[in-house]
Amino acid sequence: MRCLSCHKLSISTFCETCQNNLLKPSITKRRFGSLDVYSFFNYQHIEDLLLTKHTPQGYQLYRALARLSFRPFIQKFVENDPREVYVIGIDENVKSGYSHVALLTHEMRHKQVHIEHAKLMATNGVNYSGKPLQFRLENPREFIYSGKRDIEVILVDDIVTTGTTLKEAKELLKQSGVEVLFALTLASVRD
Repeated sequence: MRCLSCHKLSISTFCETCQNNLLKPSITKRRFGSLDVYSFFNYQHIEDLLLTKHTPQGYQLYRALARLSFRPFIQKFVENDPREVYVIGIDENVKSGYSHVALLTHEMRHKQVHIEHAKLMATNGVNYSGKPLQFRLENPREFIYSGKRDIEVILVDDIVTTGTTLKEAKELLKQSGVEVLFALTLASVRD
């Protein structure tokens, strides 16, 4: 197998050099209203990798990125916080044979962490990619929540741009008796 970044021979999806030099997560925090959103990568730094999400190699890339970021994060989180917590992915629709958000949440498995797959789904499948804030505000995702109530959750999405989707999801979950602790995203897009 070859490293998907530098193309050198590698046992894993990304060779150790690329993992250490190119794909080392650097957590950033943004605040949208009352929601803290932590992102592992700057979108512009890994844009080419993220654009593969609807291709055959996208599955391997997203899975590898999740292992480099979401897995270590949740391990450190449970070391410092002994309570049980739930993880809810934003709109875990299957496209191109897999759900890229479900790959991210799946890597957060732990005995204290309960993954609630496909419990927060959008009824409006509008594509926000490249759209301005006004378009996003005029076309909400219209989520439906079918999961447990009276729980504390970490929201997960792949990319955050304006925070509109995450804020809408948090508001619906609040109405459903769910407390969102914070949100995690693979990458953050900055203007």
